[in-house]
Amino acid sequence: MDNFNVEDIKCHEMLSSEGIEKIKSILSEVHYPKGHLLMKSDVYERDAYIIKKGIIRSYIIKDGKDISFWFARERDIISSSIGYAFQKKGYENYELLEDSILYRINTDKLKNFYKTDLELANWARNITEIEAIKAEKRFLSYMFTTPLERYLELLENDTELLQRVPLKEIASYIGISAVSLSRIRARIK
Repeated sequence: MDNFNVEDIKCHEMLSSEGIEKIKSILSEVHYPKGHLLMKSDVYERDAYIIKKGIIRSYIIKDGKDISFWFARERDIISSSIGYAFQKKGYENYELLEDSILYRINTDKLKNFYKTDLELANWARNITEIEAIKAEKRFLSYMFTTPLERYLELLENDTELLQRVPLKEIASYIGISAVSLSRIRARIK
């Protein structure tokens, strides 16, 4: 893979040159346009992806409405959690919000590395721990803050997300309608 950059890999500093080469050996670069549905709910997704360039929203459909619950961007790893862990159909959808370049991961080969390579197993565990903490923080935010507080948190700490993601998806992500988000934005200007 000619365009591979180790900086695209989360926690790459944990990996030796040999570990990086092993990871590189199970990746293939793919390009998809904005709007592409990378993964669909109720499908057993076997591949995982690392985002080289782009942003992806993860959402579920509830009562006919899309509910965004996560945005992934450069260096994030995308996979159907249930598909990856239990080889079952997932519940989530992943839609590209920008033209994107991804590294497709052969997860069967990756899991085989885990069985024989402690370095790669620890690398994956470290990433899983980081993502679990992020998920817990998102959950606690929904439990203990208002939509206004969640929006102000994004304004303060993640303006890049606000610039790259349509406002209707931001509204869904913080748990309100687009109209309610417009009212919040008008009130804080």
